[in-house]
Amino acid sequence: MTKKNSRAFGAAVARLINKEHLSREETREFFCQILADEQTDMHQGAFLAALKAKGETIDEIAGSWEAIYELDTVKVKPEVSVPLVENCGTGMDAVKTFNISTAASLVAAAAGVTMAKHGARAITSFCGTVDMAEELGVDVECEPEIVKNSIEKAGIGLFNGMSSKVHPRALGRILSQISFGTVLNVAASLANPALPDYAVRGVYAKELLQSVPVIMREIGYKRALVVYGVAEDGVGGMDEASTLGETYVAELMPDGKINDYSFLPEDLGIPRGKREEIIPLQDRRSEAVNLIKVLSGRVTGSRCDIVCLNAGLILYLTGLSSSIKDGFNTAQEVIGSGKAIEKLKDWVQTQNASPEAGLSKLKTLLDMAV
Repeated sequence: MTKKNSRAFGAAVARLINKEHLSREETREFFCQILADEQTDMHQGAFLAALKAKGETIDEIAGSWEAIYELDTVKVKPEVSVPLVENCGTGMDAVKTFNISTAASLVAAAAGVTMAKHGARAITSFCGTVDMAEELGVDVECEPEIVKNSIEKAGIGLFNGMSSKVHPRALGRILSQISFGTVLNVAASLANPALPDYAVRGVYAKELLQSVPVIMREIGYKRALVVYGVAEDGVGGMDEASTLGETYVAELMPDGKINDYSFLPEDLGIPRGKREEIIPLQDRRSEAVNLIKVLSGRVTGSRCDIVCLNAGLILYLTGLSSSIKDGFNTAQEVIGSGKAIEKLKDWVQTQNASPEAGLSKLKTLLDMAV
């Protein structure tokens, strides 16, 4: 690190503190320095905090994504004949829930969608996507080629956003050192090695519905649903479609237009959910057992409904269902048929350097879920 670079970087932090915006090119350059560890930890943290406090622009998020994807992301191209679909959230939401996106992805995959997930371990929540997949028996520390094979063979795979095998330079280092929301909640989560065509993406704040779909359009997504769900009090929110209250949606259309709308659970014939039924259990094994109960149809009510709603979004997005309501109904049918729990078994067996160990772990959970 040179003195000149240090001064220029410090000047950029000062600009952010003064509420000045950076260009896309400037943000990319400064993020490249962070990823290359060319600045002190103090400078890196100050940059992320100042950018967050100011409020990130579309150009700043896009510039951050460019640096992460180009310099710190292994590129993988699954050989599939259908669009790749991603389903994840930014985290940092006010309403903490069980890991809905993992269950919804499995239901969608069981219905015929090809899922290329990219997630992380928990930062502010108790159990992140990677934590849940690991608890179920999926090998989350495997080589990206194994994930690629799982996407091709099982129709679902998960890239660990905190693994040096996926992001070899710095992303895991940075994420492991911070416990507050930053531009990385959006930019890093978009740095999927498979660069999917379609995505359902939850955001932690309603205002992100204005910027995130625009950024996704710019970096190559063809279709997307960006969602923010509201709790029953109308105040707290979640990075999922909600059965507690209203869900706000920004839908990226094939022609590049973005349509904004909202819906209530009852608009789709879904009963209002109960918050106490969808909160996390604070124990990963218990969470995994409960997820299995949902996927196998042993648990109904609010947990199952919110999984089916979010799976329904994926089915609608990909055209496998004509509407979100139709997608919800299809998701219920998939669970009732036993296909969802079978898809989980396929995933554990396929995304594993040691399939026997993963299946043994899953069998223990299946026995506990009876």
